[in-house]
Amino acid sequence: MISVILPSYNEEKMIQTAADTVAGILKSENIAYELVFVDDGSKDKTWENIVLANKNDPCVTGVHFSRNFGKEAAMFAGLEKARGDCCVVIDCDLQHPPEKIVEMYRLWEQGYEVVEGIKEDRGEESAFHKFAANSFYSLISGATGMDMASSSDFKLLDRKVVDTLNSLPERNVFFRALSFWVGYRKATVYYSVQERTAGESKWSTKALVKYALTNITSFSSAPLHIITVLGFVMMAISVVFGVIALVQKLNGAAVAGFTTVIILLLFASSAIMISLGIIGYYVARIYDEIKGRPRYIISQMIGEGYDR
Repeated sequence: MISVILPSYNEEKMIQTAADTVAGILKSENIAYELVFVDDGSKDKTWENIVLANKNDPCVTGVHFSRNFGKEAAMFAGLEKARGDCCVVIDCDLQHPPEKIVEMYRLWEQGYEVVEGIKEDRGEESAFHKFAANSFYSLISGATGMDMASSSDFKLLDRKVVDTLNSLPERNVFFRALSFWVGYRKATVYYSVQERTAGESKWSTKALVKYALTNITSFSSAPLHIITVLGFVMMAISVVFGVIALVQKLNGAAVAGFTTVIILLLFASSAIMISLGIIGYYVARIYDEIKGRPRYIISQMIGEGYDR
């Protein structure tokens, strides 16, 4: 059986469409399935529509968070509750083409344990959004040492991979990077991002920036090395200006350098504040991990074996 995990946040218009579309494709291929909708604390009627979808199709199960915990938490909740021999994570808005699930499943039958969905294009996006996305993936690829330029959350995982991910104790998780990190036998499927048929994107620029910062710091210590680089830059500048000042002093040509002093002070202060900010962000992440709070809180569940 394949478990299809659909993280959902304010997707009341897409729940039944997604359920019907994915179920129809899998039924036509005689693939046993379950659909796991994870309502990430939606403010609309997403949960009510998941309950309705369950009444229409008993293969639909639902998980409802007590509040919004974020897409990463929703995906991991789906992986934890999924019962299939393999799992596919797909966006509820169907911008990930659901017909590719069959192609992924056939590769899994051939023995592949991770089937990555790789974007051939990003669909209709603003120039700024594309630039921001490319910048983020360049940073995370450099920080992790893995090429994630076209990576997405759309992928199939074998049960052993799912169990490995579920066993990781960390609170701050980055699904698409961790699925690279765990290894296993991989294959790829290429797809084009589809346009939404209903609703609107939940990703604002502010949300994307927060998402990038959270995931880079949760998966890599590379930003901390910026502090070391800044330290060496400051040392080099100090040596250069120190030599200049010493030479001028020995030659009796020393003059007041008020502007230079101000520039150096501003640069040094900026470097110190940036360094403290980076350290502070990591301290905050450590604090979150030490508290040991759960990644998410489930308030309701519905589906075969889950009703409560």
